[in-house]
Formats: sequence, C-alpha cells, structure tokens
Amino acid sequence: MTAVTEIEIVARDRQLQARALHWGLAGALVLACLASLQVGATEVTLSAMLAKLVQGEALSQMERVVLFDIRLPRLAMGVLVGAALAVSGAAMQGLFRNPLADPGIVGVGAGSGLGAILAIVLGALLPAWVIDLVGNQMVPFAAFLGGWGSTILLYRASTRGGRTSVATMLLAGIALGALAGALSGILVYMANDTQLRDLTFWGLGSLAGASWAKVLSAGPLILLAIGAALMLGRGLNGLALGEATAAHIGIDVQRMKSIAILAVAGATGAAVAVSGGIGFIGIVVPHLLRLVSGPDHRTLLFNAALLGAILLILADVIARVVIAPAELPIGIVTAVLGAPVFLWILLKRRGLVDL
Repeated sequence: MTAVTEIEIVARDRQLQARALHWGLAGALVLACLASLQVGATEVTLSAMLAKLVQGEALSQMERVVLFDIRLPRLAMGVLVGAALAVSGAAMQGLFRNPLADPGIVGVGAGSGLGAILAIVLGALLPAWVIDLVGNQMVPFAAFLGGWGSTILLYRASTRGGRTSVATMLLAGIALGALAGALSGILVYMANDTQLRDLTFWGLGSLAGASWAKVLSAGPLILLAIGAALMLGRGLNGLALGEATAAHIGIDVQRMKSIAILAVAGATGAAVAVSGGIGFIGIVVPHLLRLVSGPDHRTLLFNAALLGAILLILADVIARVVIAPAELPIGIVTAVLGAPVFLWILLKRRGLVDL
C-alpha cells in the first residue's frame, strides 16, 4: 500500500467520523430542545400539550403563553447564544493558536460589561426621549455598543501598516480589560442597592428575559457572524503552521484576521447583550471537540455551534429545575459544570499543551 493510498484512507475515515459527529450532535440538539420545552417553573409540559393536540383538543390560554411566549423564545435565544459563544471561542483559539483563548480576548466581555453597567447606573440621567425610544432594551443595547466599540478600539490599536498583530491585541486586551474593570468599579461604587442587584444578576447571565423581540434583534447579527466564522476553517488550519507558511499557501492572513475579529465581536457582543455574562462555553466546547474529532477547523467550527447550543440549553434546563420554582443564573451553572471539565482536560493533556 502506497503512502498516497494510506493518506486517502485516513482522510476518508476522518470525513466519515466528522459526518457521524455532525449527525450525532444534531440529534442531541433536537433532544435538548425537547427537554427545554418540556420543563419549566409551571406544571405545563410539552408532552401534555402534544397529547391534547393529538386528541383534537385546543390548548388553553396559559399553555399557549407558556409555549409560544416563554419557552420557545427562550429556547431560540439559548441556541443562538450557545452557538455564538462556542464558535467565537473556537475561532479565537485558532486565530491566537492558544488553547486558553476565548472571545474575551478581543475586548467584547469588558466592553459589554462596562456598557451594561453604564446603562444600569447612569441610564436614568439620559433625556426622556432617549429612554422612551430605547425602552427596556437600554441595557442590551448599551452592552452591545460597549462590546463592539471596545473591539474596534482594540483592533485599531493592534493594526499597523495594514497588519494586525495578535500578540499586540492580546496585551492591549489585558490593558483594556483592566481599564474597563476600573471604570466599572467606580460605577459600582456609585450604584444604589437596586442597581447593585441588577448588576449582579446581569453579570451572572440568564435567559430568563428572553423574548421574540430580543431574538429578532440579536438573531440576524449572530447568524451572520457565525456564517462568516464558518468560512474561516481552511484559513485557520493554515494559520496553525504559522503566518508565513499560511501566506505562502495562498491564505490572505490579514483578511482572515479581520473577518475573524469582527465576526467574534458581532456574535459575542450580541450574545452577551441579550443574555449577560455566561462563561466557559467558549473555552470548553472547542477543547471537547478536539479530543473527539481533532483540530480541523473546517469541521470544528460547525460542530462547536451545535455543541455550544446543546450545552447552553441543558445548562438552562438545570438552572430552571434545580431550585424550582426559583431559577439559578445560568452563568453559575456553566461555571460549576465547565470549570471541572476544563481542569480535567488540562490535566489529561498537560504534556501536550505548551503555554
């Protein structure tokens, strides 16, 4: 058997494995969606509603509200946010060639947090017409502007002569995060008890405020950003060999960097704006997938979207039922589940991870 034939066999086996993983994750996502629609703070269940429809009975007003106005938009937001965070994490780890990279590197988290805190603490000082125009979307809107603005600032600071330095972006991101944290601390010091409570719950993350308005406002941007990120698979694979090698094999490295950074900013900024701070999805999901299917970004990015949506939906189910009828912030659930998994991955692969 020649070397070429062996390579072809390995490539075909990997394609079959990737296709099987695609279908497996797709099936798991369907099951997770059904679980999300089944449980909640009320006794209304999806199985009971489906049984009534099969028997020709009409749903009650409460059942329609629970299904169409509460659980379905919450499910849609969970799918979008989970996919956005996971794809953004995979893209950043590929771009920085660092297993510890996450979407926060491009300044989205720090900027979004500062924007949200500004809206919560100082929003009442805005003119009445601005408050009436924005309404109850002031915090998500401010968080998105803060995340997007910080990313653009970071991108401009790390780009010289038409080339973006990922090392400069990493260091500048640390400085920007520290500055945003300091400004946030000043605002927190100024906040009253009610505002402090709002800040705490926003920072821990939740899907409890999901609505079709939020889904329709954040959804198109998240889907567009994810679509752009999914096109970067070949480029990120080439970048793993180094920027010079990637350029020699025909990859426009600077263009790929720009698309990756803007896509991550759009996806993560919109996700954080509507859900608050949710950690570990962006850093754990790519690691789990690399253990199963390898580092090929052409399949990793798509699988990350599926697995990120699955994990966030399941975390939301746990958040709703563990202390029902009350609800845990979903950020607590993702941290409790994600931190041990991440530590396990690091310990399992510490001989292979060069930091």
